[in-house]
Amino acid sequence: MLIADHGPVRVLTLNRPQARNALNSELVEALYAALVAADDDPSVRTVVVTGADPAFCAGVDLKEVASGGLEYFDQYQDRDCIKQVARMRKPVIGAINGATFTGGLEMALGCDFMIASERAVFADTHARVGILPGGGMTARLPRLVGAATARRLSMTGEVVDAAHAERIGLVSEVVEHDRLLGRAVEVAQQIADVPGPTMQAVKQIYTTGAAAIIDPALAAEQAIAGAQVIETQGLSARYRAVSERNRRQIGDTRG
Repeated sequence: MLIADHGPVRVLTLNRPQARNALNSELVEALYAALVAADDDPSVRTVVVTGADPAFCAGVDLKEVASGGLEYFDQYQDRDCIKQVARMRKPVIGAINGATFTGGLEMALGCDFMIASERAVFADTHARVGILPGGGMTARLPRLVGAATARRLSMTGEVVDAAHAERIGLVSEVVEHDRLLGRAVEVAQQIADVPGPTMQAVKQIYTTGAAAIIDPALAAEQAIAGAQVIETQGLSARYRAVSERNRRQIGDTRG
C-alpha cells in the first residue's frame, strides 16, 4: 500500500502488481486503515484511489478464499475496504489505471466518480467464478449504466473497455495512460479548493438522496449473498479459467 500527499489530496495506491492488486488479507487491512486515516485527517480534503500498473484491482484474492473458506469474508465484516470507499465522508476519485474486475469493480463503484486510463477494462465476473456480489455491485452499477446494461454485465461477465465504459456512463472521463494520475490529482485539487465543510455537505446531500434507492438494494444483496454457500473446491480453477477468458477478451477489445 502506497500513500502520497499532493497538498490536500491524498493518493492511495494498491501495490500488489504481481497479483494484479488482488485484495489479500494484508492489502485489505492496509487499504481499510489508509481510508479511515484519510477520512479522519483534517489536512486531507480529497482522496484518489488507484492501482500499481498494470491493474487497478482484480478483486478479492480467490486463492486465499479457496484456502480459508467462508471465514475469509467473515473476518473482514468490520474492516471491509470495499465498503469503506463508499462510506467515506470526503470525496473519493477512482483513478482507474487498468483491469478492474469483480470486487475491484465494486470498490471503484464506491468512489464518487471515476477517471479512466485508455488501458482500463472492467468486468463483473462474480457469477462466472461461482460467487455472488456482496460489496454493492447490484446496488450501484445500475445507477450508473442503467438496469439492463448492469444485468447484462453481471450475467455475461463480458469485458468493457475504457471507451465503452465512458459511453455507458461508468466512468466520467478517459485520458491517456501517462496522464491519468496527474489528471485525477488535478480534478481532486479543484474539489479541495472548496471549503471542507461545504464539500462534505455536498457529498452528504448526494449520499442521502441516493440512499432511498441504494440502501434497500444493498440489503437485498447482503441477504441473498450471505445465504449462499460458496463452493470453494475448484474455486481457484474457475478463477484461472475466467482470467484466461478475460485476457482473450481484453485482447479483443484492444484489437
